[in-house]
Formats: sequence, structure tokens, C-alpha cells
Amino acid sequence: MKKFALLLILLNVSFVFAQQQVSGVVKDNTGNALPGVNIVEKGTQNGVSTDMDGAYKIKVKEGATLVFSYVGFSKLEKAVTGATLNVVLSEEGGQNLDEVVVTGTRTAPRSNTTSALPIDVLSSKDLTSTGQASFDKALQYKIPSFNTVQTPVNDATSLLDPYEIRNMGPSRTLILINGKRKNMSSLVYTQTSPGRGETGSDISAIPTDAIERVEILRDGASAQYGSDAIAGVMNIILKKNASLGSLTLRTGITSEGDGEMYGVSLNNGSTIGEKGFINYTVDFSKVALANRPGRVNADGEIADFGANPADVNAFLALKPDAGNVNGSPETAAAKFLVNGGVDYNENNQMYYNAAYVYKKVNSFANYRTPYWRSVADMPYLATLFGDGTPASYQGYVPTFEGDLNDYNATIGYKSTKNGWNTDVSLTTGGNTQIYTVSNSQNRSFNDANGNDSKDPGEDFLYGISTPITFKPGGTSFNHYVGNIDISKNLSDQLSLGFGSEFRTENFEIFEGDLASYIGNRSGADSFQGNTPENSGKFNRYNLGLYLDVALDITEDFLVNGTVRYEDYSDFGSATVWKASTRYKFSDDKITLRASLSTGFRAPSLHQIYTQKSQSSFVPGQGIVVQGLINNVSSAARASGVPKLDSEKSTNFTAGIGLKPNKNFNLTIDYYDIKVEDRIVLGNPITFSPTNTSAFFVNGIDSRTSGIDLVTGYKNLIVGSGKMGFNISGNYTLKNEIDGPVKNPASVAAVNQSVIDQTQEALLFTSRPQFKIIGGAEYELGKFGFTLNNTVFGPTKFKNAGMSNDLKVEFLTKMVTDLGVNYAASDKLTLALNVNNLLNVLPEWKFKAENAAGTAILNDPAQTRAQFNLVTFNGRYSQMTYDGYHFSQLGTMFNLSLNYKF
Repeated sequence: MKKFALLLILLNVSFVFAQQQVSGVVKDNTGNALPGVNIVEKGTQNGVSTDMDGAYKIKVKEGATLVFSYVGFSKLEKAVTGATLNVVLSEEGGQNLDEVVVTGTRTAPRSNTTSALPIDVLSSKDLTSTGQASFDKALQYKIPSFNTVQTPVNDATSLLDPYEIRNMGPSRTLILINGKRKNMSSLVYTQTSPGRGETGSDISAIPTDAIERVEILRDGASAQYGSDAIAGVMNIILKKNASLGSLTLRTGITSEGDGEMYGVSLNNGSTIGEKGFINYTVDFSKVALANRPGRVNADGEIADFGANPADVNAFLALKPDAGNVNGSPETAAAKFLVNGGVDYNENNQMYYNAAYVYKKVNSFANYRTPYWRSVADMPYLATLFGDGTPASYQGYVPTFEGDLNDYNATIGYKSTKNGWNTDVSLTTGGNTQIYTVSNSQNRSFNDANGNDSKDPGEDFLYGISTPITFKPGGTSFNHYVGNIDISKNLSDQLSLGFGSEFRTENFEIFEGDLASYIGNRSGADSFQGNTPENSGKFNRYNLGLYLDVALDITEDFLVNGTVRYEDYSDFGSATVWKASTRYKFSDDKITLRASLSTGFRAPSLHQIYTQKSQSSFVPGQGIVVQGLINNVSSAARASGVPKLDSEKSTNFTAGIGLKPNKNFNLTIDYYDIKVEDRIVLGNPITFSPTNTSAFFVNGIDSRTSGIDLVTGYKNLIVGSGKMGFNISGNYTLKNEIDGPVKNPASVAAVNQSVIDQTQEALLFTSRPQFKIIGGAEYELGKFGFTLNNTVFGPTKFKNAGMSNDLKVEFLTKMVTDLGVNYAASDKLTLALNVNNLLNVLPEWKFKAENAAGTAILNDPAQTRAQFNLVTFNGRYSQMTYDGYHFSQLGTMFNLSLNYKF
């Protein structure tokens, strides 16, 4: 018996000596700890799970292999080589964030710094570190080739700002969610500002806390993804954490004490059974009105409205800003998003995601001063906006209220069999905007005493008082997209991908209520309703087929070719292609890359069918109602407006990537983009005294070229802390019309042009000529510091109505942002961001084009007259009427509290 006991002791001792203890931390590819990761010694039932900090300890046999698995992430196997084993999990199988990208190829994912295409990758941490309240504004201060426009008076534009990559307008950047096409907005920008005539997706609707990372392909990709990808592709990858959650409370205010912001965001996840996961985000926010009105010039008002000087001066003495509201509107938003999937086994997976956003915006039209109306109107107006006596009437300011609903959803199935990877999915998405105008009137109605003159042929309105609230209608867009994508690595050198996409699109213009559009005085004051003849439902469908082949000629030399065929039901077909190559050497430390492609963009349904009346500021004339006729109307045919065709593009990119070590990287890329038959919303053309119309037309060819630079260094030890820095920039070499304007014959016959100097400036020179972002991060104990400087280069406007001998130039400015994080505990983090720390504001000046322009600027009276023309008599003195690329609100303080579950 004693011998038997001794034998057991010896066996146990030998077993102990044959084992070793391993510990470490498991994180995701954004640096967040992953609790609940399953860790098993391969070939055994011996296993543990990570704690709330992602830490683990396990005893294993010497030479063992650990298998790390976590719902929503790829399984990872690591051999034990020491007492510590830290790992990073991601959907690509443990690669770091900047090492693998899935955008820009339809075959196997590639390394970022050694890819054949220029791609920016941003983590959720990168986005939140900006302190910006929305996703699009965070990108503005992280991506130099990305710009978004701030507009001073908005109407429907207040619901979402125009954005663009490489100065190409919002229509030419394709937005993907987890690799699937996101729906466009239902809004087409028709105001006189950058982005005019364009349509894009509402990326501001995407909650930042739901994003794992963003991959931005800065290259033409129509052959790979279809229409709209002329300038590039933005692929938003959603979080997949199944158990790591956080709650964020945020608030902010401007240095002027307005624009208060409050928000709360919850991101969390859960496993579903043994093989499924779900991650969800709920985000609520509200931003109060911020107002930066200018001081209105009396002489300009007198000239524009033919008003009595005494009346003008008396009113402006009470309201120097003429009651104008010019800044950022009041906005409330509720955002919901889910992302999930089920891994049935190693070869079969079902995935899904869905999002819904509701946004409400309250903004204002220009204040209607009392001297805008005749004395005869005063008794009638006083009953609407006063106590009934003419002296009580002090004007009114119409409000514009927009209700936006945006949704998208995808469900799909991935499988692998015999090396063939198949991905089948169905995507839907839509955007609806409904408008309300309040505190306004329709001048075609008459009061009971007939104080307002009657309109000919409208006797039935006589004696009926106007409403003061109107429902002018709105717009809606939705699509359904079916995708089949198949790929296989045929050998170690050859990869094949092919597939198809079927898409149906629906666009609807909602009719306004009768009072919003009826009458010869253009309906509701400030925003006219959609008439029955301007409303309706419109749709189309298209089918796309693509083939993608990637060949690694050697381990270092890659060539990739793609061809795509698209057939649209309404304008025809297009075939485009792309060829790219990459050569790396010096142990992957240096990469040379280039691509050449053709592309296309189908005219959007919005551009084909939008028809409306619109109130706009016309220099020297005040507020004027102008018409926009759609491309398929009888009015368009009678005016000789041709049918819209697709845009065609040629895109060339060449660059170099350097990564001499794991901490430093640098890429420089040159690009040249030529667009033929570019679709523009042209000037109003006067065909006859009774026919003045604006319309969409394939009006120009354009050429855009420039250079992108991205560089960064991380993990630099400074004192007791760790520092990283990055510098990135975009410089526009050329952005201009290529050749003569393609005026329709009917326009040339009346000696006019759809593109004048104003339209040309809005399309090209109104973008910053260069943009540079320099940032640094420093981690010291529980503190983290970020400092970012964003330099916006000069922009040039040729504002409508001003002298041809002058131009407006916004000066180069640098906006500085400071962030301070404090990790109060492992779960609680406080963050203070001061955006625009030095209170830098847009600044513009007149520039003379010639000697005559110099003479104007030497004459204070003439200079004042020109100033009035581009600022609506001083109402928009900070930005002019056309807007700019950073806010006029100045310094913003933001405080957030993040609690990890």
C-alpha cells in the first residue's frame, strides 16, 4: 500500500514538472480588452475564460498550443513559447487594425501598407478622440481628402451637410456598411453652396459608438462596386463585441454660451446560444441653436427693397442683425443599430445588421422685416403677426422644421466549400424627409377686408385668411440590393472573384398641402410646397456583373484586374474596368503601387425627376423664387434640355508605401481623375420673357489631380509616457473644367451658359486647395493627451452678382483641438475635448482680378456695395451666403464620461 501511494506521488510530481503556467491579456484590434474569451489547450478539455480586463491564467503542458475563440471574431491558435502570451483578435484572425483591409478587392483581403491601393483606416478610438458630435465631422478632422461643408442658412440642407472625397462632390463617393451599399439620402442640394446639384448618403446618421473601424479607399472603384465610386469608397465596419459594453454620457457648449449639446450612448452585446452574437447601439442626442448673425447694412436694404430709408434705419436701430438667425440649427436625434451573426460551423455563417435613425431639425429662414412689404399690406400682416394695429407689425421669421427617417438593413449567408467562398446577401435602406414651415404666410390669400391685392384668376382665395403653418411635402428614397459574391484562391498565386448585384431604386416627391403651393405669389413664404404636377413616384432597376482576378507573380509582385458590366432600365448600360499592381521589396518595408481604371456614375433619380420652386437670395434683388424643371418634363423638352446620361471617368493613381519598422509608416499617392459628361445643376436660363428655368444637364468635363500624404509614428518613449504622432495632407494640383462647357443648343442660341463663374467656383475652387492634419498623442499613467492641428487651405468663390473684376478668397486657417482623457478606474474614463481651442473663425477678403478690381477696392463705397452683394447686406458677413468648410461657431467645449461594463 505504501509503495502504491509513493508511486502516485511520483507520478503527480512528474506531471507538475511537465506543466507550465501561462498568463496574458486578450484585446480586440482597437486595443479594448475582451472579457469572456474562451481559451482551450488544443487537443484537451483544459480551458479558461478571460476576466473583465481581458486577462487570463492557465496551466498547460510544455509546448502546448492555445486556441482563442470569441463570438464574432476569428478563431486564433498560438503556440506557447513563454510564461506570457498576449494576443489580439479580429475578424481577420488576429491581425492588427492597420495590417489587413477588406475594402478595395473582391478576392482575398490584403495588407494595408502593402496593398495595391491607397486606403485610410480609422478605429473607433480615432473617431471619438476628435470630440466631434457626429461621424461626418469626426472624419473632417482625421482624413485630409475628406471635406464637409458648413452652410449659414440651410432649409433642407440643415438635415445633413454635403461631404466629399478628393473634391468630387458627395455623389461620387460610395458608402458601404460592412461591405454592403448604404442608401442615398432623398435630398438633392439645390442651394448656392458647395455640393449644389449633388446627392449623398446621410453618414451623420451613423452612431460613432457602433463603429469598429472605417476603411476609406481613395481610388476609383466603379469596376469593383458599381456606380457612385468614382472618387472612392468608404466602408464602415460595425462592432462585433458580444459582451464588452460601454455607456457614454456627453455634453458640450460653445464659448459664446449657446449650442448646448447633450447625449447618451449605449453600446453592448450578448451571445445568442453557443454560436451566435449580437452587438447593439442606442444613441440619443440634442443640440441647441447657435446663432452668429451679422450686422445688416441699411443702404443695401434700401436699394434691394426700395424701402423708405426712415423705416429701414428705425428697424435696424432696434434689430441691427435684422432679426436674422444664422448659425447651426436645433437638432435632436435618436439612433439605433444592431450587428450580429451565427457561426453554424467553421464553414457556414449567417450575418445581419440593421439601423434606424430619426432626426428632427428646427431652423429659420431669413427674417421678413416690415419694410419688405408695402404700407397697404400692414393691416393684414398685423392681424397675423401683431395685435391687429399696423404699428404692432414688426415682421416675422419663418421657421423650417425637418423630420428625417433613415434606415438600412442587411441579412446574408457565407459559406466555404472546397475552397470556394460564397456570400449571398439582401440589403434594403431608405431615407425620408418631411418638412413643415411655420410662422409664415401665403400672400395669394386675402384678408376679409381685401387689404392685400388680388391675384388674377384667383377670386376663390379672396376673403380667406392665410394659414401660418404649412406642410410643403418632402421626399423619400429607398433601394433593395441583392448581392452574390464568390471567390477562391485557386493557388498560392492566383485568386478569383466574381459576382452580381441587382438593385432597384425608388424615389418619391410628396405633394404639399394646398395652401403651401397655391397662388401666383409662389405659395408659402420662404419654402414653397410641392405641387401635384411636381410630385410623384419614380423607380428604376439595374443589374451588375463583375469578374476580379488577382495574381501574385512573385511573393512581392501583385497584379489585379477587374471588369464590370452594368445595365440600367432607364438610361442604358456601361462596361468599366480596373487594373492595379503592387511591388514590395526590402522585406516588405517599401511598396510601389499604381492603378488605372475607368468608371461611371448613373444620374440619380433625384437629378432626373426633381422639379420645384425655391426661394433663394439673389444679389441685388433680395429673396427671389426660381424654378427647377425636371429632366423628363415637357418643359425640359420644349426648352431643348437633353436627356441625362451617365458620367464616365478615368482614374489614375500611383504611390509608394514605407514601413521600415512596426511603429512607423508613410504613404504618398498621386491621383488624376477625369470625368466626362459631369452632371451639374446649371444656372437659371432665360429662354424667353416668360420662361426662366434651371435644370440638370451633362454640362462639363472635369479634371482633378492632387497628392495625398499619410505618415505616423507610434510607441515613442518620452519621459515616463508613450507618444505617437501623425501627419497627413492633401494638396490639390488641379481641379477645373476640362474643355468648353457643353451647353445645349437651345442655351447657346440665347447666348447664355449653364455654367458661369459662380457655378464654376462652387464646383472647383470653393474647396480648400490643401488640407493638412498634424496630431500627437501622449499617454502618461492614467492620463491621455491629444493635440490636433488642422490647416484648411485657401478657397476661392466667385459669388453671384459681384463684379467680374473681383473674387472672394477665404484665407488659410489652422484649427487646434485639444483632448484630455483620465482613466479614473479600469471601467470609468473622463474625457474633455476643446475643439477650436484658439477660437479661429473663417475669414475672407476681396481679391482684385485686374486693375479695375483694384480700383473698386480703393473706393470704400464700391467695396461696401460688393460686400452687400455677397453677404445679403451683411447678414452672412462671416461665411458669405455660400458657406465654408469649418464652423463659424468658434470654440466648443465637450465633456464625456465613459463607463465600461
